[in-house]
Amino acid sequence: MAIEYIDTPAKLSEICARIKAAPWIALDTEFLREKTYYPKFCLLQIATPDWVACVDPITLAQLDELFDVLYDGSIIKVLHSSRQDLEIFYQLTGKLPSPIFDTQVAAPLLGYQDNPGYAMLVSHLLNVNLNKAHTRADWSKRPLSEAEIQYAADDVIYLCKIYQLMRDKLSALGRLDWLHPDFSELSNPALYEVLPEHAWRKIKGKNKLTGKQLSIIQALAEWRESAAQSENRPKGWLIRDELLFDIAKLQPETVADLSQIRGINERTVSRYGSTLCKIINAAKNRPPIPLHEDGRPSKKTQQQEAIVDLLTAIVRIRAEENALNPNILATRKDLESLLFNNDEGDCALLHGWRYSMAGKELLGILRGELLLGIKEDNLQIIAR
Repeated sequence: MAIEYIDTPAKLSEICARIKAAPWIALDTEFLREKTYYPKFCLLQIATPDWVACVDPITLAQLDELFDVLYDGSIIKVLHSSRQDLEIFYQLTGKLPSPIFDTQVAAPLLGYQDNPGYAMLVSHLLNVNLNKAHTRADWSKRPLSEAEIQYAADDVIYLCKIYQLMRDKLSALGRLDWLHPDFSELSNPALYEVLPEHAWRKIKGKNKLTGKQLSIIQALAEWRESAAQSENRPKGWLIRDELLFDIAKLQPETVADLSQIRGINERTVSRYGSTLCKIINAAKNRPPIPLHEDGRPSKKTQQQEAIVDLLTAIVRIRAEENALNPNILATRKDLESLLFNNDEGDCALLHGWRYSMAGKELLGILRGELLLGIKEDNLQIIAR
């Protein structure tokens, strides 16, 4: 199949007309973000079973016509691991396309592991081993080589084939509709809005800090996220995580104190030193945000452990009935989240097909609306 390279307004209009006529399209993006906070959009690959094209967003100054058709609600957009691709669309337009079909999200309902890689699905479903030669290519340079364009196009060429196979298998199993809530959630803007005040939650090792140290690292993480966003620079370029821990532990009060911390460079001290010291001194005088905001205790009681064991048994039964790996349906961490939060929070069991298969039932048990019993050596759930 010939690959069309779209780098003029006339070619773009032509490909947009083809997209309009398609019931579904496969999409993928190439981007760079090693030197920026936000991804730099470098290439958009689009395919149907009949044609494949690579759109050059660097050469084309105006993409409104393209986004108009991509956001057409009558056209299914097929992607794999779509979050980063959709993040780019959201940053560029402030909107998200729908409907979406994500092959990574759908794969567990066909017995695959949770979050399977694209290459693994291509190999398993199509018996094709993808070329990885250009995984680290600089997609911002122009012109792209023929080999790079072919590499990029292969992602959507095979995605078309995977989608058709997965769609047919899911339909035969009666599971295609199960995925609608999961796919709808992918078009929720809240997934793509990074709030600086929540940045500290992603820092590994924070549970080793308490009191003033925890307050400081929470405040510094919020500042770093906000500064990285405004300057469009990687967070680690401002201050690395390990340095945040050193600052939180040493609690420097002045710029001179800050400059003595091992590993901090002069440019950081010169540019941000005064601001950082103000943040540190203010954070020391307020209590930290609790580590377990979700209500989950740091240590569970024997009763709580037993309840989670009971919920695990229900998950195993429902997973076996549907020929799924129990860990795909729910992990122990998911069940703990459900126990301590019930119908609040972002537990996977509260959304999509997992809620329909087991989450709703588990909530009923936790609320005392459903009872467990054993009949003829089988665990049964009955209404109270």
